[in-house]
Amino acid sequence: MKKVKRISAIIGIVLIASMYIISLISAFFATKYAPGLFLASIFSTIVIPIMIYGFFTIYKYVHKNDEPENSDKK
Repeated sequence: MKKVKRISAIIGIVLIASMYIISLISAFFATKYAPGLFLASIFSTIVIPIMIYGFFTIYKYVHKNDEPENSDKK
């Protein structure tokens, strides 16, 4: 579970960083989409971590009766 959390956190960071990089590049070239991309970046900064937290909460709720991986039953 720890490995999945780490991978999810890295994916979230990459998504948020890519949104900011795209909006920054768009602002440098002064495209008409720059304000919309900036608002999408702010929205993603808030929504992506909430979604990742929600996925883990639902996963814990669904798999709460699973046995640990390291248990040795003989």
